[in-house]
Amino acid sequence: MKTAGIIGGSGYIGSYVTKTFLENGFSVKVSATDIKKKKKYSHLKALAGAENLEICPLDTRDIESVRSFVDGCDIVIHGGTPFQLDVQDPVKELFEPTIKGTENFLKVVHESSSVKNVVIIASVGSFNTDYPMPVPGRSPDHFYNESDEPYLSEESHPYAQAKYYADQVVQKFIAKNPDSDVEMVSVYPVGVMGPALSERVDSTSMGLQYLFKHKIAPNPFVQMLFDTDTEFAIVDVRDVAGAIYRAATTGGLHGKQYYLSNESWKVSDITRMLNNEPVIEKPRFVYSGKKAGRELGISYKAAHVSFSDYAAAGG
Repeated sequence: MKTAGIIGGSGYIGSYVTKTFLENGFSVKVSATDIKKKKKYSHLKALAGAENLEICPLDTRDIESVRSFVDGCDIVIHGGTPFQLDVQDPVKELFEPTIKGTENFLKVVHESSSVKNVVIIASVGSFNTDYPMPVPGRSPDHFYNESDEPYLSEESHPYAQAKYYADQVVQKFIAKNPDSDVEMVSVYPVGVMGPALSERVDSTSMGLQYLFKHKIAPNPFVQMLFDTDTEFAIVDVRDVAGAIYRAATTGGLHGKQYYLSNESWKVSDITRMLNNEPVIEKPRFVYSGKKAGRELGISYKAAHVSFSDYAAAGG
């Protein structure tokens, strides 16, 4: 039985990744920042194959902690960077765990004798730190794809900036190690939506769906999204997990980058879908998910399926 280590494996995306690996006969190690907080990962114990699940403590800022977690893994998924919009100290809350954690992770897997495949769960923010807004200077009809030059603005949200810098670390590592024994793939989800596997309330993606459904703006950033009726590129959380699994278990993909994206909708129509109301406008396609569809065999769920499933689950 092969072992998959999933950093961030009890989070919104990570829970589905954990579920997918367990369903496919893997032994799975999931990280826990604080192993005493069992409510954060107890939902994983109910998954099919949970007898092959192990919860392990991990602090990505501590390289020895990373080394202990990675030991014995054949595959490692790195999705353990914080995703939060309300930030008091960007350096401590976002930049240090995201960038330093990525540097530690790369050093450990490069030295590992067991790890053969790695998937980095990056973000659309790694390519456009102004997401969901367009890159300044590009045409409103620009169809974003993996060949675009990444865009960084120091005025962007600290979360997106942290993901940009972490991704730059990954891409430099890959360029420096073209013949590495470890195949490393990066995926870049857009706005990840759909139902959760847990009842945790600390997921930013789940929180945004709740705010959009109930038209609540707890801070200036969310208020801006309503005021400008911002257009969001959407991808279903279950499709993201499927893409990650296939990227990790398909050979010959070292250095590949994949957008994970389907339709783009304005916030007003997202609110309508979340409330089972008819939409007014038609979707656009702004970020291309075609490469992942073609090379990873992903067939994307329509946004209305993601939102109706979220609402049906009690969101």
